Amino acid sequence: MAAATTAPAAGLIGPNAITRIAQVRPAWRGTAFAEQVFERAGLLRHWRRPPQDMVREDEVRALHRTLREAMPAHEAAAVSRAAGRATADYLLAHRIPHAVQRVLKVLPAPLAARVLVAAITRHAWTFAGSGRFSATPPRAGRPWVLEIRDNPLCRGLASGVPACDYYAATFERLFQVLVHRDTAVQETACEACGDEACRFELRW
Repeated sequence: MAAATTAPAAGLIGPNAITRIAQVRPAWRGTAFAEQVFERAGLLRHWRRPPQDMVREDEVRALHRTLREAMPAHEAAAVSRAAGRATADYLLAHRIPHAVQRVLKVLPAPLAARVLVAAITRHAWTFAGSGRFSATPPRAGRPWVLEIRDNPLCRGLASGVPACDYYAATFERLFQVLVHRDTAVQETACEACGDEACRFELRW
């Protein structure tokens, strides 16, 4: 298992978890409704001026929870997945060097996956906040497993189904572009459902 990582500044998450929700929200129910969601979450200032620096994880939690409360579960999940894909696209465009991307794309998928997971682990503090991220490589035909324990987006949240669509879509898009185009990510356990960790299985 790759070494778990924690945030050097506990309680902070990268701004994509907010800005990409703002980016995709208007496409679903219109700008006015999206603004109302941000206002209900107490984050109207982030709607008016998208954050550029790390944000408090309680703000991210409030936005994602308010989104789930404001619309049917399947629709909120779709918005979260769209935001996750938009986050991955931003990382591909601005954070992962293009030279590195070219190398990953020509490596065999198992090796490319190890390189990418190592990079995700090093930067896990930017999306897991004060949570703990770890990764387990495949063994005996089993898939890659990524985990977030004490997930800041799930604290205090109760759900009958896994609730981390944002994370799942981000991981899936990155792997589809850099490792294997047929990668599918499934969240098989979630702290919001009472499980011990949020667990994501990656297959291609």
